[in-house]
Amino acid sequence: MASSNSVRTKLLRAETVADGTMAFHLSKPPDFEFRPGQSVDLTLLDPPETDTEGNIRTFSLANAPFQKELMVATRIRDTAFKRVLSKAAPGLEMSIDGPSGSFVLHRKVEKPAVLLAGGIGITPFLSMIQDATHDRTEHQIWLFYSNRRPEDAPFLDRLTEAAKQNPRFHLIPTMTEMSKSKREWRGETGLIDKDLLLKHLESLQGPIYYLAGPPAMVAAMRRMLVEGKVDEDDIRTEEFSGY
Repeated sequence: MASSNSVRTKLLRAETVADGTMAFHLSKPPDFEFRPGQSVDLTLLDPPETDTEGNIRTFSLANAPFQKELMVATRIRDTAFKRVLSKAAPGLEMSIDGPSGSFVLHRKVEKPAVLLAGGIGITPFLSMIQDATHDRTEHQIWLFYSNRRPEDAPFLDRLTEAAKQNPRFHLIPTMTEMSKSKREWRGETGLIDKDLLLKHLESLQGPIYYLAGPPAMVAAMRRMLVEGKVDEDDIRTEEFSGY
């Protein structure tokens, strides 16, 4: 059941953004405002099928506030919610609750932001980066983005474009299973670790860190940073479980 402060949205179109990953473009309700990094709850209204996982999912908004549409993205798993959404025709009505969450970029521009993302954990960061690029904010932003293969990396092309437009945005994608890829790759390989961070950052101490991805990855990243003497107050996390 959608809550009393929910509003309606419509599916405009869907697109595949990586192997097994789809993005859904939604109409933006009037006066809908959010901060980059925040999330919403999407509810399917009277879907043709349902299961024990229910008709509501929480998604980070992947679009920036200045854009005319809302966008969410997800790995397509075999659940009723995702089957309905992935097959839906444009015009499907849903209800949207939110925005919510405090996983947003800090305001002090003199402190760099280091974003550590795995897979679909990229969605809140895509919103932040597009917004920072559009607004020409003074933040220095580093994004370390881990995927198995380029084929599995949602929005890598858009992030590459943003890095060309925004001299303060530094993109460091890394692939962990290039042996299974059919594409050429000249970037970093292997997991995000202390050595990779220090190859691109002057020091581990100083920046504010934002971690988003599967719970096991987020936990490993946090452990690595704490062992590297990063102040725990400078670490912010968002877990993407069951996606």
